[in-house]
Amino acid sequence: WWHPPNDRGVRTRCSDDFLWLPYATSQYVEATGDASILHEEIAFLRAAPLLPDEDDRYARFEASSERRTLFVHCQRALEHGEARGEHGLPLIGSGDWNDGMNRVGVHGRGESVWLAWFTIATIRGFTGLAAHVGREDLVERWTRHADELRLATEASAWDGRWYLRAFDDDGRKWGSAESDECRIDSISQSWAVLSGMGSSERARMALAAASQQLIREDDQIVRLLWPPFDQTPRDPGYIKAYPPGVRENGGQYTHAAAWLGFAFAGVGDGDQAWRIFGIINPVGHAASRADAEHYRVEPYVIAADVAGVAPHTGRGGWTWYTGSAAWTWRLGVEAILGLRLRNGELLIDPCLPKAWGSFEAEIRGPTGVLAIEVEDPEHVGHGLVEMTVDGVLATGAVAAFPVDGSTRHVRVRLRMPQSRGEAMEDPVPLDTTDPA
Repeated sequence: WWHPPNDRGVRTRCSDDFLWLPYATSQYVEATGDASILHEEIAFLRAAPLLPDEDDRYARFEASSERRTLFVHCQRALEHGEARGEHGLPLIGSGDWNDGMNRVGVHGRGESVWLAWFTIATIRGFTGLAAHVGREDLVERWTRHADELRLATEASAWDGRWYLRAFDDDGRKWGSAESDECRIDSISQSWAVLSGMGSSERARMALAAASQQLIREDDQIVRLLWPPFDQTPRDPGYIKAYPPGVRENGGQYTHAAAWLGFAFAGVGDGDQAWRIFGIINPVGHAASRADAEHYRVEPYVIAADVAGVAPHTGRGGWTWYTGSAAWTWRLGVEAILGLRLRNGELLIDPCLPKAWGSFEAEIRGPTGVLAIEVEDPEHVGHGLVEMTVDGVLATGAVAAFPVDGSTRHVRVRLRMPQSRGEAMEDPVPLDTTDPA
């Protein structure tokens, strides 16, 4: 929560907030190729640390005279989350991405499985930034840390068919098949794929479990977790104050639903990615007058949440304020159509529903236009990319924008890999016999 123009915001003990700075910065540099931003100097904010009995503080924070480069800010943010708990996983603090789980680690010992995967993803981006500024020492250090997190997660957080969500201060599991409530949580499964370092076999099993237990096509929702918190004597935090099926407590939290779609695209399943996109697309909730009256919110903006338990099942919640809109756009354009910026050029790697067979797109860059035709005559959905640019066979799957304001014609054909050597690369299965 940050409120310009008065520079007021909240200081908390949440564990993931600061990691989004290096994550977003690495995404920007990877997309644009603009590493000069890493050398921009930025002031720190100054405030007294939270007192022991203080959960958070909303205040105005003054800029200090001390300035460091954006890269150093990213480095310090990553170092701030380096502490790990008994299982070798990051401490959850007063909540991670799901800040409603603010009492799972209130005594400073609870650990987050999702945060382990997200930290790994952030480290992978940060090591790219470190390479840009010549800090090979940091590349080596953080690569080792990511590998330790990977091994610890696979050793302690695999529950047999999916990944746990967390361990609380007493070492008890959350998000386990043994649990009566919050048996499975989608974000631990999604980020096993999105981290780029989860076991391929386990990640596919975890996504299958999430599909079976969390996606409800009849109700047009993709639940965050299930079953909701209700009768359990255990206290996860203020998430339990929501009625079952409302917001994070067993409803659809669209931000997480988009991540699940991304994860299915990450394992090459365009049908499931498109299925999720169709469910969270607000237009689909207004196909008829009855649908629109049931959904009750605008059909032209993303709802942050959709209720998941009767009598409110399928009713939209908060709209307009949500970052889910950006992730839903990315799910459609980057994950499914496979149109992604890399170093200021366009990488084309579609993951389509097998029934489509083709699509066309036009991407307007700052210096010209790419007119794209993608053909999938064998209906493979996701496969090897063969590309021509203005009729000339290209090497790889990256097209540069023209520099003279003209239109460049890009034609892509997807084809089935002919051998294992040609197959799309999966994360390497892990040997988790050594949890150290």
